[in-house]
Order: sequence, then C-alpha cells, then structure tokens
Amino acid sequence: MLNRRTLRIKIMQSLFAFDQCREANYQLAQDLIDERFLPDLNSMEVQDKELLRKQNKSARQLFDKKFKGLDSNQEVETRIIEVVEEALTRYHQQVKKDQDFLARNIALDIEKLTQLYHSVLGLLVEFGELAKAEKKINHANYYEHPCIKAISTNEELNAQLLRSNAGWQKDIDHVRTWFREVIKNDDAYQEFIASKKPDVEKQNAILKHLVRKLILGTGIINDFFEEQDIRWAEDKVIVRSLVDKTLKSFAAGKVEIQKLSLDWEDDKMFITKLFKSTIDLDVKYKKLIASNTKNWEVDRLPLTDRVILEMALAEMLNFPNIPVKVTINEYIELAKEYSTPKSRQFINGILDVLAKSMKESGDIKKSGRGLIDNK
Repeated sequence: MLNRRTLRIKIMQSLFAFDQCREANYQLAQDLIDERFLPDLNSMEVQDKELLRKQNKSARQLFDKKFKGLDSNQEVETRIIEVVEEALTRYHQQVKKDQDFLARNIALDIEKLTQLYHSVLGLLVEFGELAKAEKKINHANYYEHPCIKAISTNEELNAQLLRSNAGWQKDIDHVRTWFREVIKNDDAYQEFIASKKPDVEKQNAILKHLVRKLILGTGIINDFFEEQDIRWAEDKVIVRSLVDKTLKSFAAGKVEIQKLSLDWEDDKMFITKLFKSTIDLDVKYKKLIASNTKNWEVDRLPLTDRVILEMALAEMLNFPNIPVKVTINEYIELAKEYSTPKSRQFINGILDVLAKSMKESGDIKKSGRGLIDNK
C-alpha cells in the first residue's frame, strides 16, 4: 500500500516543478516587456531607440515593484502601465494554469506508480514464459518457481495489467532482448537454474536478485523504465518496496497484490489540500521561517529545505487530525532522503521551534483524542 510518505514525496516533486514554472513564467513576463518596447521595424516613422530603452527600464522597475507587492509613487506613462499590467496578468494566468495542471497530475503520477509496480511483476512472469520456451537449457527452476506461478495466475494482477495497459506485449521485443542479454547471462541466475532442487532460501534470493540487481539496478532494463518515467530515480524506490512486499507476502501458493490506497478518495483530498495550502502559505509563516533561519530570506534557502519547511507548516496548520510530532518526523525523513547531509538536523531544529511558536500563538489547532496536547 502507498503510505502518506509516498504522497508527500509526490507533492514535494510537484512543488519543485511549480517553483520552476514560476521562474519560467517570471522570465516570460520580462520578455513580454522587452518585446513591447522593441523598435517597430514595420513603421515608416523614425524609432527613438533611446526612449524605448528608458521605457523598457521603467517598465521592468515598475513590474518588479508590483510583483513584490510594493507601492510605486513614481509617475509613469500610460503605455508603461498598460504593458506592466499585461505582463502581470499573463504571469498570473500562466501560474494558475500550471498550478491546476500539476495538482491534477499528482494523482495521475501516483496511479502511474501502481502501473509501474504491476509492470515489474508482469516482467517477472514474461521472463518465465520465455524461459519455458527455451529448448537448449532447462529453466524449470525459474518458470516452475512457486512465487512466479502465483504471480502469473493472480487474477487481480492480470485484470490490472489488462485494464491499465501495463502488460509487455507491445514491448515484447525488449523483453526478449533483456532475457537473452541480461537474465540468461547472469551468473546468479545460471547457478539457480542449474541447481537440482533449490530450497526456499534460494528461491527467495533469486527473485530478490532479479528485481533489485537486474531489473531495477543499473542496466538496460532500468534505462527503459527511466525513459518512460522522468522521476524514475525516486519512483523506483517506491516500486521496489511494493514488489518486495508482494514477494514477501507469498504463502500457500498465493501472493498479495499491494493496494494503491485503503481510501484513495481520502488520499486524493490530502494531496489536493496539502499541495494548494503549501502554495498559498501565508507570508507571515514564511517570515516566521526566515526569522528562525539566521534571518535568511526564505527564497535564499536551498529549494529542497524551503519546500520541506513550507509543506510541514502547511500540514501543521491545515490538518488538525495529524499530530505535530508525526508531521515533524515525516519531514525530517524527507530531508534525510532528498536534501543535504546537514538538512535533517537543520529541519528538525527549525520545525521544533516553529511548532512551539505556532502552538503558543494559537495558529496550530489539533482536534481528536490524543491530539489536543500533542507537541
């Protein structure tokens, strides 16, 4: 099952993307201003290039002030005001469009994780089919592997593979190449199929080896998945965990296919709310972060640390049923996994201070048994 940490990771990835979108949109707005004050090459009139340059400079200065929410008392030409308003409008429209797109795609990215997980299980089965078709070498130890047979006959998995188009028929040529060049040439695999009667320990070990070293390890199979998923470096850790749980679940000739979620509708609400509330985090909380980070401006923090801190605050403020301790621990783990070596201690210290400050101010309100006095 995908846990809330997985959801937080996907939200964090989307927040990174959103930050990049905002930077790109800011630059596009600046480019629009530049374009509006270029000489008109189609005009028959003489162009005052120096005047246009000064107007461009004034427009950029006004844009920056308005962008930062600062008042401007300087008198400027109507033309400059119009261009600046056009640039700001274009910026905000595009940012809203990007935000809506990314919000919708978080859930789709998570659903894609399940498809990737199913695909890896399906690949183990496809290797079994190719092994069975081999005539020169006896691969019975693999295609008769009890866990492989359990996966191949699992009705839920087969239905999911069919429904999501996550099967391997369209890429069967790749699968044949991988079986020929990767699986059959692997020493551990050759030793396994040559065994007269491999015990349970060896049976478990070969599947773990195939998944971790040959499919999800460095090599052409991993490269294929990476081409299909731009976030494969992070996603394969989750996929590997789901596959591991499936293999460990094998008992009495059956495996348990991991669920996307126990309550997907509730998880989608969590995704939407945390993503939006992080983006909309009130400026006073960003100032609170800054005041506790040696007076650094929030925007000067490493992006990963800034996103983690803002997500943590948004979660503390907007999810009354999640204990503060749980939130802090979750984001410490994210810092440990995705930020710098010193970030874990840094995030831990800052969040402890911020949580105490917001609790004292009454900004954090927890409800439910065991949460009211939670620190």
